[in-house]
Amino acid sequence: MPDKRILVTGCNGQLGRELQRLGAISPLTYLFTDIADLDITDRQAVCEYVARERVDVIVNCAAYTDVDGAEEDEATAERVNAEAVRNLAEAMRIADGTLFHISTDYVFGGEGNTPFTEDMPVNPLGAYGRTKRHGEKAIAESGCKALIIRTAWLYSEWGRNFLKTMLRLTGEQEALQIVFDQVGTPTFAGDLALAIFSIIEKNLYSGNEGTYHFSNEGVCSWYDFAVEIAEAAGHDRCRILPCHSEEFPSKVRRPAYSVLDKSKIKRTFALEIPHWRDSMRYCIARIMKAQE
Repeated sequence: MPDKRILVTGCNGQLGRELQRLGAISPLTYLFTDIADLDITDRQAVCEYVARERVDVIVNCAAYTDVDGAEEDEATAERVNAEAVRNLAEAMRIADGTLFHISTDYVFGGEGNTPFTEDMPVNPLGAYGRTKRHGEKAIAESGCKALIIRTAWLYSEWGRNFLKTMLRLTGEQEALQIVFDQVGTPTFAGDLALAIFSIIEKNLYSGNEGTYHFSNEGVCSWYDFAVEIAEAAGHDRCRILPCHSEEFPSKVRRPAYSVLDKSKIKRTFALEIPHWRDSMRYCIARIMKAQE
């Protein structure tokens, strides 16, 4: 395969960091940018960068992910999650390249108890989900070649996430209340990055454009996830108590059920996806090793 040039936006986030690890061992050329290097909300800057660097593929890891903040500032969330995505899609259309875009389970309303397939109706409950859905629509309207990958409950050793918060709190507190009525699947950013990386490295994306779902295997509640984190970390002194979402009032309605069906991505790209518990333990071990 001739040398491909892959741009990863949002490279300092959880997924971008994991792709940096992988890009370092690739024979292909990976270019990594964040807001200080390339403002993807600036259409002209995006198009000029893509042309100058001869970019063949963009993996868009940039996003406004503050779910609560999006309710207060939907305009900024819209700019990053939709308008910037339109810019990237337009640049790839002009360059005849391919856009990988990361979307979210929040485009669904969380009704029912059957894993969501890619063709199920969407129904975002709040500003974050709405703006992410607008990003998906912007890609479709652009006509560019694209793979949209929806994921959920992302965590890693980088940045702020539920796993790192629970590692800290279960080591400090005697008791914690964690909601048990929101069900989904934790996703290790390293596993998602490896899936994207393998699709690119094997040149499997051409002809397989469309929307896909990716999370780790298995299902749990946030309560279950917290219990497993504490056990894996050896934080036995902290009592973790289940509670209802309504006990923690919020401006944001979060999906009660957001399990994603991964059959399509596994079938199309012959992926084997680890169980969330195994990946969680691997990530915790990596965090603890880094602290030694």
